[in-house]
Amino acid sequence: MGMTAEERLAWWKEARFGMFIHWGLYAIPAGEWKGEKIRGIGEWIMRNAKIPIPEYEALAKQFNPVKFDAEAWAELAREAGMRYLVITAKHHDGFCMFDSPQNPYNIVRQTPFGRDPMKELAAACNRRGIRLCFYYSQAQDWHAPGGAGHWEEASTDKTAGWLGYTRPPEDFQKYLDAVVKPDLQALLTNYGPIGLIWFDTPVAITKQQSESLRDFVHALQPACLVSGRVGHDVGDYGSLGDNEHPVGRVEGAWETPATLNDTWGFKRDDHHWKTVDELLELLVNCASKGVNYLLNVGPTAEGEIPQPSVERLRAVGAWLERNGEAIYGTEASPFLVDPAWGRVTQKGEALYLIVKQWPDAALKVYGLRNRVRSARALWAPEADVDVRQEGDALTLTLPPKDPEEMFPVVALALEGRPEAEQLLIQDGADPIRLPVAVGERTGAVRVRPAGGATVGWTDTKSRISWTFRVRTPGTYEVTALTRVNRNRPELHGNHELRVTVGNEAATGTVGARDLGEPADAKTLQTVSSRVGSLRFEAPGDWTLHAEAVRIDPGAEQGLALVALELTRAPQIPASA
Repeated sequence: MGMTAEERLAWWKEARFGMFIHWGLYAIPAGEWKGEKIRGIGEWIMRNAKIPIPEYEALAKQFNPVKFDAEAWAELAREAGMRYLVITAKHHDGFCMFDSPQNPYNIVRQTPFGRDPMKELAAACNRRGIRLCFYYSQAQDWHAPGGAGHWEEASTDKTAGWLGYTRPPEDFQKYLDAVVKPDLQALLTNYGPIGLIWFDTPVAITKQQSESLRDFVHALQPACLVSGRVGHDVGDYGSLGDNEHPVGRVEGAWETPATLNDTWGFKRDDHHWKTVDELLELLVNCASKGVNYLLNVGPTAEGEIPQPSVERLRAVGAWLERNGEAIYGTEASPFLVDPAWGRVTQKGEALYLIVKQWPDAALKVYGLRNRVRSARALWAPEADVDVRQEGDALTLTLPPKDPEEMFPVVALALEGRPEAEQLLIQDGADPIRLPVAVGERTGAVRVRPAGGATVGWTDTKSRISWTFRVRTPGTYEVTALTRVNRNRPELHGNHELRVTVGNEAATGTVGARDLGEPADAKTLQTVSSRVGSLRFEAPGDWTLHAEAVRIDPGAEQGLALVALELTRAPQIPASA
């Protein structure tokens, strides 16, 4: 009897954190071609610069990564606390970074280097207990005939030969049979046990072809996982978009691939490195949603991982050395939404509180149904943590921490597996945030798991409602957070939104008109729009409804609502 997806996923869910490596011929031009800086990510330079195959092939004769050290790469992954390593065996440029049996266009037979780095990495990873995995572009291939996006000389103009992604079905099937499957056969028989095959950009592949590749991999190595990007949701787990991070719990097994800077393959002028604080925030956010985090490095053409990558990964590893029990083998938070102070993970009968905003006084947790048996501060394991439980509130008095300690963790031992009220509870911090991801939706509106904005809200029949617990009554200002394309704000437009609680209602215009100066270079900006005010007369559980009473008819992408925020209005003291 074959293995189930759940059995295959056991090690992967335990791992939670992996290293991605994008390395190939594209590291030689490193973002520049014939003296011109090419826009876009480094590994796409062949297509973005419209480089004909003969010119790109010539790069192989220059590829001699004499500083490549498989032991150093695997050791860095270990030091970073990564449990698996995914490396590009073949990217979209079609060049094989292993000794392909069907394709002489590979690192062993076409470069001065003449070695198979995958064999060396397999041995180095095995010595450290790291799962070796391969990225393989199964559909998009700019070099092999029949591959999606293949370059052909369509005219006398050598730069005009780029074709679309749709190939004649018989050509594409021939490519899968003659190129992809022999390569997969080699990757899954010559390098020992492989953790997963990371397919990418399925483009024109059919569901039957995706299923055929998945079954082919499982037949060769039954324990080998197949990534969701094999296409048509037939993989063993799902893949969020590049650098997309979940805003709420994601059902099932998911992973997010992310960069340390702006590109995947090495690009000489990309110095936009994320800080250690940002990397840890992304790591703990993914873990709190039950999502794996696959973090990329792009080695140079000489075979070195850039020093800024090395420094940041070692710092992340140092944090995991102290706090890894809050990440490895954990599940998503049992709470409906993130607390204002940080993130939560769980494992067995333990709950981990990962603190981003250090409390001025005690740390408050609302809605936990279990009794807490004990609490530990991982940064000061011998210190006492005072625990008080009263009603739906848990109060923790914590020992002091080093000001340099990022994301300190408190581990709670509970009676039974964690259980939490599936209700938004005001935790004393303004504003009360109502994310659309946890609202009850009716109509055609959907919500993206990453980004959390509504999709398809282009009618006035859809509704979203939230039930939440107000602890402090009073009048609250209601603000709508929406996503707007800063380059084309008309795509999202302006809409009339009405919110109601009991007999009270407020209506306001939300959307592009409130787009100010962008806070960063991201195309999608989060915009705040005032809707109005609502009064909550007493503490207790309230239900708020939101409806679009007018949708901008010219807005192709409609209302992209992310959340509502309720901020308590200043209280006016009574006259003497």
